[in-house]
Amino acid sequence: MTTGVPTSTAPRRRSPARTFLPLAIAAWLILEIWLLGLVADAAGGLAVAALLAGGMILGVVVIKRAGRRAFKNLAETFQQAQQGRQPAAQQPGQGNGLTMLAGLLLIMPGLISDVAGLLCLLPPVRAWIGRRASRSLERKMASAPAGSFGDAFTQARIHYPDGKVVQGEVIREDRPQQPGDTAYRPPLAP
Repeated sequence: MTTGVPTSTAPRRRSPARTFLPLAIAAWLILEIWLLGLVADAAGGLAVAALLAGGMILGVVVIKRAGRRAFKNLAETFQQAQQGRQPAAQQPGQGNGLTMLAGLLLIMPGLISDVAGLLCLLPPVRAWIGRRASRSLERKMASAPAGSFGDAFTQARIHYPDGKVVQGEVIREDRPQQPGDTAYRPPLAP
């Protein structure tokens, strides 16, 4: 019985990002704690607590404003679509995703994450990160093999209660309806 999953004999290599990401997160956490200790020694524990509380409050305000702006943009897009106008495309870095990321970084306790969050709030930095992410995504999409992502867009599987998998291919014909065609078509299976 075939399941439509390609079988390969070569084992998959683990990506370097998946290998080093846990190490980078651990190093970042240790650096945050060390830096908080240094600031606490120099300015006192109350100053560190005030810095962390201020960062959290600022992060909540930033996320709230970005969410409101996203909802406003969504409502405007729906209005333009109802009027038959094409919505204007946004430039990379002009959306609310990086602003919300900045708010999330500000909410996280730590001074390095606060500095990174404040940097993400600056428009030139947001535009640079947006352009860079857009180019990276385009490169990944261009180099992706045809039929990847589990062949999700070209394969359909019907799972029956007895565990059998029936494979098929979805064929969609975009042609105008003929005079003899009926709009309703009964299902293929009873």
